[in-house]
Amino acid sequence: MKNQTKKSQLIWGLIFGIIFGFLLQKSGVTKYDVIIGQLLLTDFTVLKVMLSAVITGMLGLHLMQRFGWIKLRPKAGSWGKNAAGGLIFGAGFALLGYCPGTIAGAMGNGYLDAITGGFAGIVIGSGLLAAVYPKLSTGIMKKGYFGDLTLPRLARINEWIIIIPLAIILALLMLWLETAGL
Repeated sequence: MKNQTKKSQLIWGLIFGIIFGFLLQKSGVTKYDVIIGQLLLTDFTVLKVMLSAVITGMLGLHLMQRFGWIKLRPKAGSWGKNAAGGLIFGAGFALLGYCPGTIAGAMGNGYLDAITGGFAGIVIGSGLLAAVYPKLSTGIMKKGYFGDLTLPRLARINEWIIIIPLAIILALLMLWLETAGL
């Protein structure tokens, strides 16, 4: 039974991964020009796609948890982990013009900059992180440790009291961006 569950999870993961990749490609966010436009604040396609993914994921995951289909287990975090991860992600994004999801889509589209520079960047970045991780994990990554705390747990309220208003706010932001022509 356990093997069947793992196999089912892998199949569902593959299906949703293909759908997500297809939607990334169709929305245009695998194109270098669109991503650079986002970084220059001239094209907000990437932000709108990511906001729609956040809303869908947030509502979908919590509904699946509500129906007992999944159990959410937030990982422990710290401000140090967030800062280190944000700096690494931001540096790679600014240098190459792709994030991990869009680079996979760009490689699938056959974009040479993603295949050569992107793949090399992923390999080199992963290797560097693996080399310095022991020092980071005992240093900066422990700074500001907050465990598996979430906003609903912090406020000691039902998660839907935060999820529904947040989904509405994000949807309104997307609507505003669209109507403003951004």
